Amino acid sequence: MAPATDAEDTTQESAAILSGRTALGIELGSTRIKACLIDADDPATVLAVGIHDWENEFVDRMWTYSLDAVWSGLQAAYADLLADAERRHGATPQTFGTIGVSAMMHGYLAFDADGELLVPFRTWRNTTTSAASAELSELFGVNIPLRWSIAHLHQAVLDSEPHLAWLHSITTLAGYVHWRLTGRRVLGVGDASGMFPIDAATATYDADLLGRYDSLLTERADLPALTDLLPEVLVAGRSAGELTAEGAALLDPTGALRPGIQLCPPEGDAGTGMVATNSVAPRTGNVSAGTSIFAMVVLERPLERVHHELDLVTTPAGDPVAMVHCNNGASELSAWASLFGRFAEAAGAPVAPDAVFETLFREALTGEADAGGLLAYNYLAGEPITGLEEGRPLVVRTPDSRLTLGNFVRAQLYGVFGTLALGMRVLDGEGVALDRMFAHGGMFRTAGVAQRFLAGVLDAPVSVAETASEGGAWGIAVLAAYLGAAGDGVPLDTYLHRDVFGGFVFETTEPHPDDVAGFAAHLDRYRDGLAAERAAVASIALKGAAR
Repeated sequence: MAPATDAEDTTQESAAILSGRTALGIELGSTRIKACLIDADDPATVLAVGIHDWENEFVDRMWTYSLDAVWSGLQAAYADLLADAERRHGATPQTFGTIGVSAMMHGYLAFDADGELLVPFRTWRNTTTSAASAELSELFGVNIPLRWSIAHLHQAVLDSEPHLAWLHSITTLAGYVHWRLTGRRVLGVGDASGMFPIDAATATYDADLLGRYDSLLTERADLPALTDLLPEVLVAGRSAGELTAEGAALLDPTGALRPGIQLCPPEGDAGTGMVATNSVAPRTGNVSAGTSIFAMVVLERPLERVHHELDLVTTPAGDPVAMVHCNNGASELSAWASLFGRFAEAAGAPVAPDAVFETLFREALTGEADAGGLLAYNYLAGEPITGLEEGRPLVVRTPDSRLTLGNFVRAQLYGVFGTLALGMRVLDGEGVALDRMFAHGGMFRTAGVAQRFLAGVLDAPVSVAETASEGGAWGIAVLAAYLGAAGDGVPLDTYLHRDVFGGFVFETTEPHPDDVAGFAAHLDRYRDGLAAERAAVASIALKGAAR
């Protein structure tokens, strides 16, 4: 059979779009809402993409997004996707085979019985729950991170917040959007594992720990049982409801989108990152770099000890995962890139943003393996792994350090990975083995640079696929497409290997010995230099209190 021509491919893709043989994935990330449309019969094929940029707000010392911004952003990303489909294929979809919603994990969205938000959305970025986290970690015997939903709820209990008198339900951002689209208050197990600990045997909330918390609450507050407050948990492949007429109007105010479309369980960005990198099986892992940065490693066995640096979550299929989550990722690096871009513009030689990143990243390759003695802390927000409740971005160096552009940019890239490396050292101490580590996120678009440095940080091979820049929106679209295969009894890992990644080519970078040794020396200085970070936080906090 002769290969299909470009015209035939376009015709086939247009037919898939118009007939609804597609899967739509929408992910609400920290700085971008992205919609991704794929061919349900060939999930590796991206048909159209829509994007809307947004930013969190710091209101009353809380990081938040307004619900108005959620819906205006979703509508903008969806409209952009429709325009892209028309531009690429001459076809505008009015229905889809399946839809999936994903978003930033964790945080706290609290509603009353009428579905009204009781307090502004508290995102994963907030670090105001130290007392609750410590008490719950001791009560449960497992690490409860500051950003988990149960930590936010319990901190509200400790602080006797007035809104608790009307509390009827809590959920995550993905759970909220899914609820408004379908009317069902459910959550994928991966996202649910960032609300409350999951029992690996049942793939739902740990019943023993639920009982312990309810017993604790009887002494502290008059609240419903925790199971009544939390959303129902579903594993990947389970139907999670259908798009209602009201939900269709929320997503597409033009009225063209038809209701009745099946949705997969809503998931967190960690779970969609695992899917997008084919790392849902034991001994696989991935690193996702964005506003935050985190590593996910699928475990073969339980960890021997509790570590505050490690979260225990799950894959979308419910398998246990160790997560190293850092609140601060590539935002500070992006700020410096914008500064250099503005310098080029002021000098009369403007450079496109992507070219700025590529130029700086290439220059980092000329830097010394240990970044010449420079340290860069990307702490725009607090960082639980290093015990900081607030952040202060810093560039630190000694008089004998070598301040070159190559060293500076390498230090900034090392700064993105620094806190992650501290957590990964803990995981290595547990003897956790990895066969492969994948990376995804925008900073890996410049071929071979961030990937090479990450390989040196982890002292392990790092693979990147073409979908690295599509990320979680593509991952949740794949989970939506998986609904059909799951109905046939196909495990998620098998589906990914057989139907999604079979023809993929991964670019793999082996760790360079000089990078491994150089970063190890850098990390020792980075750990010692945290004293300067703590001093900066304490100093500015004291000045603020004095005013």
